Amino acid sequence: MIRFILNDKDISTDLPAGELLLDLIRYHKNLTGTKIGCREGDCGSCTVLVGEIINNKLRYRSLTSCLTALGNVHGKHVVTVEGLNMEILNPVQQAMYDEGATQCGFCTPGFVVSLAGFCVSEDDKSYENAIASIDGNICRCTGYKSIQRAAKSIADLMQKNKGDVIEYVTSNAILPEYFSNIKKRLVELNTKTNGIENQKNKKRYLGGGTDLYVQQHEKMVHADIDFLFNKNELNGISKDGNKCIIGPSATVTDLMESDIIKDAFPGFKKISELVSSTPIRNIATIAGNFVNASPIGDFTVLFLALNAHIILSSTLSTIGEGVSSSTKREISLRDFYKSYKQLDKKEDEFIAQIWFELPGKKDFLNFEKVSKRTHLDIASVNSAIKIKTDEKIITDASISAGGVGPIPMYLIKTSLFLNNKKVGEEIIDEAIEIAQSEISPISDARGSEEYKRLLLGQLIKAHFITLFPTLCLPKGRT
Repeated sequence: MIRFILNDKDISTDLPAGELLLDLIRYHKNLTGTKIGCREGDCGSCTVLVGEIINNKLRYRSLTSCLTALGNVHGKHVVTVEGLNMEILNPVQQAMYDEGATQCGFCTPGFVVSLAGFCVSEDDKSYENAIASIDGNICRCTGYKSIQRAAKSIADLMQKNKGDVIEYVTSNAILPEYFSNIKKRLVELNTKTNGIENQKNKKRYLGGGTDLYVQQHEKMVHADIDFLFNKNELNGISKDGNKCIIGPSATVTDLMESDIIKDAFPGFKKISELVSSTPIRNIATIAGNFVNASPIGDFTVLFLALNAHIILSSTLSTIGEGVSSSTKREISLRDFYKSYKQLDKKEDEFIAQIWFELPGKKDFLNFEKVSKRTHLDIASVNSAIKIKTDEKIITDASISAGGVGPIPMYLIKTSLFLNNKKVGEEIIDEAIEIAQSEISPISDARGSEEYKRLLLGQLIKAHFITLFPTLCLPKGRT
């Protein structure tokens, strides 16, 4: 039985835990403001807010309900556009009206929900963050300028708050008053229902499911699923000595908000913004990105360059201290991929932990990606590099690439070649030539083989130009 709060009502349903939240909302609860668009997490017309208690604080994030399993909202608060309605238009709705930010209206509920999510988030209430909150919403009518003006109006309103955000939005009639009592209700709900019932001996593991539901929607609805997303022992990002340890249920957003990650990689937020959209990043897990085994998985490519290691387990009881080494095993992410979608992983295993060595002061990380759209798109080719330097001598290099072979690739020959080399144009050219010998791209919908080879060469150049901005290329070269 799945239990959660939907807007202002307590919900209990015996629908399959693998059923999509979107379908329950529209077909079983008749809340048709949440629209069906792409069913792939791209358009944002099905956006909802999901609130949960984290560290004794109520936190809301926007999610695409078309890719969210019911099991992943168990014990939480789900808010649709109907749950934002009051006797008169709330300020978000009013701003959309005042600025003429709607035409056909199909996308409007998703924009309203996303901007409401901005209102209740802990982010700085800047115009830039208001715009970032709607980066997963697409409009085909307005040209966006009117929506941007509405977002500016909301940002200006929220900048007046200096205290608790939930108290502010409810006391100032920005969102309905019932929000003020949700934290208490969630505590009571989760006291009564500690986890999803009958979750033992399940045959499939599920994290966020943002790609799995695109590929296998029908199979997932009735699958025997063990939901990893909400298991506390699988969450979190911590530091042990010089190791960064990531729980497999940690999301992209968790990494973006982690002080450990921000301190180690000041440019990590910019890198992450090239990957998907806010609602997807809010639920997509790093371990899921690894196991999905896409040859162009953005974070897989990034963590290959970081030489990440993964700990595989077949049972939750193998996680933690005092566990026999025979009940779990550790491998390098670079050894995880065997061939297209084939992993060094048994069917009953899941990733129980991810770790990598934090960079030092002389380490530099860069990620590059080419796609048809700058944001919210799958890469044609992507690449990451981690370099340790002493002056301009490369003392250690790790370079990876995606979209240029059947698996996400660690370019071992190119990496070894760069070691102990002085950064310069000739070295870059030689590195590109070696990289070309390591890859085996194919022509497909994202580009021809020749195009992908060209892109990888350009991305390798981009790595060095970004990390060594004084590096000059000869005239006529780009």
